[in-house]
Amino acid sequence: MSRYLSASVCQPLRFSVSSAKALELLGRHRIICDALMRVFRGECKRLIINIPPRYSKTELVNNFVGWSLGHAPDSEFILTSYAAQLASNNSWQIREMVQHDEYSEIFHDFALRPDSAAKHEWRTSKDGIVYASGAGGTITGYGAGKHRDGFGGAIIIDDPHKADEARSDVIRQGVIEWFQNTLESRKNDPENTPIILIMQRLHEKDLAGWLMDGGNGEEWEHVCLPAIQADGTALWPEKHSIEMLRRMQQAAPYTYAGQYQQAPAPPEGNIFKPDKIEEVDAVPAGTRFVRGWDFAASVEEPGKDPDWTVGYKLGLTPTGRWIIADIVRFRGGPEAVEAALLNTARRDGPGTRIRIPQDPGQAGKSQAANFTKLLAGFTVTAKPVSGDKITRAEPFAAQVNVGNVMMLKAEWNPALIGEKRVFPNGAHDDQVDAGADAFDELNINNFGMLDYMQQLAQQAQQAKTNDATNQNPH
Repeated sequence: MSRYLSASVCQPLRFSVSSAKALELLGRHRIICDALMRVFRGECKRLIINIPPRYSKTELVNNFVGWSLGHAPDSEFILTSYAAQLASNNSWQIREMVQHDEYSEIFHDFALRPDSAAKHEWRTSKDGIVYASGAGGTITGYGAGKHRDGFGGAIIIDDPHKADEARSDVIRQGVIEWFQNTLESRKNDPENTPIILIMQRLHEKDLAGWLMDGGNGEEWEHVCLPAIQADGTALWPEKHSIEMLRRMQQAAPYTYAGQYQQAPAPPEGNIFKPDKIEEVDAVPAGTRFVRGWDFAASVEEPGKDPDWTVGYKLGLTPTGRWIIADIVRFRGGPEAVEAALLNTARRDGPGTRIRIPQDPGQAGKSQAANFTKLLAGFTVTAKPVSGDKITRAEPFAAQVNVGNVMMLKAEWNPALIGEKRVFPNGAHDDQVDAGADAFDELNINNFGMLDYMQQLAQQAQQAKTNDATNQNPH
């Protein structure tokens, strides 16, 4: 192990963490280190590494750049990520590393050029360069690699897609076109300059999927590290135990399949598991309510199946469980929509907040303003709709899937369960949309989906521990 530390790309880990932690990380990530070493030796020109988020991938890649510059100070690197700031931060962390005293003790011939102070661009005394840019950014005038035998730099792509945008066909395709039309042309040696893509999978047709499907006509070596390995064990049990991973998988199967298992698949109605919704006879006292609306000013016509207007009343109980208390669902023109909105608000009472969607453009703003005026005396929130339907639905689906949602027994139950079961492949998703907005308004979701999934797993584990304590008080 010590020989590997002193001879490989993982060596600079000792600068940022304790030696014990370095050995722990090395043992867990040696597959990645070995792949990066093959790139340095010229044995691999095109490398894709898929690994779950927050599993030290950026640290490993930054170490590779710093280690490579120690051996070849004239190397030329281009670093990219979905955001320019993230790419610049990676560049700056590498710059901090190569200025460390211990780095100088190992790589005696390396030095920075005195005028290299920018986070996104800095140079070595041997005319090496590290340049950082966000996906879609300009790279004119910069190149990566050298025309020579032996390593001379690389293009490194670290998470080119933003997680909450990867389901957008337009944004996702824009990243692929930027790779084709801009980034690939930055190879100083078209044949030999390596390209390294390291990312979590987010969609079947993300950049990694497109490349592995023959997108740019080249062969790519693929290193895939799912959170649950083929033998059923956890990849990093100290971070996520197998029990926690299984709970995260249950809570949000579609997101988990891509980001954690690196096996994205088209959603096939598995976003919600509505059979886990418990039917109850009464609403618990002290429940707080929001009525979320999804509007469709449409009427029934023979041979057509138009959208529905839906008012979805969702409550958060004092014990932290959710209850679907009422569904208003109808088809009608603008006058019918306004009447239902006002009559439902009066029936719910001023204690129930109202969430209405604000469509894009001036027309959407005007409609939201009119509805807000109509509902004077009630608490109304109008918010623009952002993100695709699946992304918006998943936080509430996660609560459904872990059995944390109840439903008041009523005649609207079958239609609601049926729509959730086939979402997003059903003919209608109006109830799902309205419920997602109501959940968002009640939950004020200020953190990312991955954090949310982990929090759910932790809550489930705590509940399990409490149950065991109650059963065995002594």
